[in-house]
Amino acid sequence: MLNRVWMLLAAALMATSAEPADGTAECGGGTPCRIDGGEYYMALPDGWQGGPAVMFLHGYGSSGAKVIANSGLVAGFTRRGYAVLAPSGLPWQEGKPADWSVRDGWNTYPRNDLAFLRDVLADAAARAGVAPDQLLLSGFSRGGSMVWEVACLAPEFAAAYAPAAGGFWLPMTQDCKGPVRLLHIHGFTDKVVPLEGRLIQGAAAEIVQADIWEGLQLWRRENGCPSNAAEHQAENGIWRKRWKCQAGGLELILHKGGHSLPMGWSAMALDWFESLRR
Repeated sequence: MLNRVWMLLAAALMATSAEPADGTAECGGGTPCRIDGGEYYMALPDGWQGGPAVMFLHGYGSSGAKVIANSGLVAGFTRRGYAVLAPSGLPWQEGKPADWSVRDGWNTYPRNDLAFLRDVLADAAARAGVAPDQLLLSGFSRGGSMVWEVACLAPEFAAAYAPAAGGFWLPMTQDCKGPVRLLHIHGFTDKVVPLEGRLIQGAAAEIVQADIWEGLQLWRRENGCPSNAAEHQAENGIWRKRWKCQAGGLELILHKGGHSLPMGWSAMALDWFESLRR
C-alpha cells in the first residue's frame, strides 16, 4: 500500500502543468486543457521557458489523453526541448469513435477541426509560451490524414508537417493553397492505409483512401518539385527520398513495417525539422 502511495505521489510530481496568466484552471500531463469546441493535452520539457512545439493528432478512435500517456512518444520530443500538444478528436456521430474532419465524402462530422486546431495553438501560446511560428504538425493514421488536410487548406498553420501512415481520401483535392515543408512517413507493408489506397469495406457510404503516390505527386506540383528525387538513401530497413523543390520541401520515408511508426521516428522528424532552419 505504501509503495502505491509513493508511486501516485511521484506521478503527481512528475506531471507537467501550465497555468495561463488570466488564472484559469491549470492543465498539463493527464489534465486536459479545455477550450471552446473541445480539449487538448500538453506536456512541457523540464525547465520550459517557451519555444517550439509538436502538435500530434491521434488515430481513429484514439484520443489526446492516450497520446500524452504514451511516455515514449512524448519523451522523444520533450527531451529535445519541444512542447507536445495532443488535441482530441470528436465522435463523428453520437456513439461512434473519435475522428477528424478529413474530406472524404462523409459529411457528418460535428466540428471544423482546422478552426479547432488554430484555437488549440492560440491557447497553448497564451498558457505556456508555445511559439506558433515554431510548430511541427504531426499525426498518425487518420491523424496523419488530417495533417495532410491542414497542410493543403492552411499551409501557413505550421512551420512544417510530418504526417505518418495517412494521406488524402477520395474525392482527392487537385489543388492546395500553397507550398509546404512536408515529411511523410509510411510503412511499406501497411495494409490498413496501403500506399496504393483502398476502399473501406462495409461502410455506409463509399469511402476510399486515396493513393499516397498520387498525393505526393500533388505536393510536388504545389512545391515546384521535379518528378525525380534529388537524393536517395536505403539502410537498416529505412528508405528515404528527398526532392529539391522551388518552394517548401518534400521528403518521403518508407520503413519495412506495417501500420506503425518506425523505431526512432521522432528523431527522424525532428532532425528533418531542425535542418530546415539551418
